[in-house]
Amino acid sequence: MAEIVNLNRARKARARAAALATAEANRARFGRSKAERDAEAADKARREAVLDGAKRDAPSGTSSSGPEGQAGERLGDRP
Repeated sequence: MAEIVNLNRARKARARAAALATAEANRARFGRSKAERDAEAADKARREAVLDGAKRDAPSGTSSSGPEGQAGERLGDRP
């Protein structure tokens, strides 16, 4: 004769097992120590500082409107 199984208990046990598997995957994915997070933040700050230091300045002879605006003003002043 077959063993009698409470279907409600079996369903809840299956759901618990699935939740445990999901929790384990999330711990592996998101669970990092404070030292690891701080090291990554310091590395990111260092990379940004190096990138900012390598930026080139805009040439001093140009204006924000560009050469088109300067030529247009001169041509528009003539009668």
